[in-house]
Amino acid sequence: MYLFQNQFMPKEQVPISPEDRGYYFGDGIYEVFRVYNGVIFEPDGHYRRLEKSAKDTRIALPSSISELNGNLEELIRLNELTEGIVYMQITRGAAPRSHPFPKQAEPVLMAYCSPMARPLSTIEHGIRAITMDDIRWLRCDLKTLNLLPNVMAKQHALDQGADEVILHRSGTVTECSASNFMIVKEGVLHTHPANHLILHGITRDVVLKLARELSIPVQEQPFTVENVQQADEAFLTSTTQEVTPIIQVDGQTIGTGAPGAITVKLQQAFAQLIPAASPSL
Repeated sequence: MYLFQNQFMPKEQVPISPEDRGYYFGDGIYEVFRVYNGVIFEPDGHYRRLEKSAKDTRIALPSSISELNGNLEELIRLNELTEGIVYMQITRGAAPRSHPFPKQAEPVLMAYCSPMARPLSTIEHGIRAITMDDIRWLRCDLKTLNLLPNVMAKQHALDQGADEVILHRSGTVTECSASNFMIVKEGVLHTHPANHLILHGITRDVVLKLARELSIPVQEQPFTVENVQQADEAFLTSTTQEVTPIIQVDGQTIGTGAPGAITVKLQQAFAQLIPAASPSL
């Protein structure tokens, strides 16, 4: 079942208009919610980010956060989703193609569930990455539908035989194609500050909180590609990939070439936050 506006219906019945501005211009916002054991993980963080994206793009939310959450919980129940994601997007609405905001257009909400297991293999063994210029726009803090640069970056990594790309602006590292990025050097955790150059990741926030609880020093300051090459550990964080070690960058081994001690400690602490029992559906 899909959620369209406030109605639940089969995918084949979802009436997306060809004049939807999300289709024409990528004029919309979205969120991806992780579901563990039938429960949305860190919903408050996702809804705060959704509200910010809506406010800054001047897209009206079609209902209150309470109503949105209730609909997503019902969508999870109807789909009997235990492990996976809920994808939700809101576009500015349908109107004849013209760049200015339409004076009369109703925002369009669509959401669906997708089963997805935890990425246990990559969490345990790590992945390889390459570096690439970050040529995206300067409002990466907004979670909009304009993802073609991210898509092209990810495909570039796959074409080069790597799993992910680490983006940088003139040598200063920002994030990955669809995740945040962190390194560890001499016991200190480093990550780019949460400004307009990166997406303010929900898992990123959780991991930084866990690091402080574990007395791991944290520096939210810019660092360079050279710093990455000299790092003891590196990992990415995201809703779907959790805390995934990066063991090689541009063909160069990071640290020992295996997930580092601090990365593993953060993985273990993160796993403790995952709901342990499924609610009745």
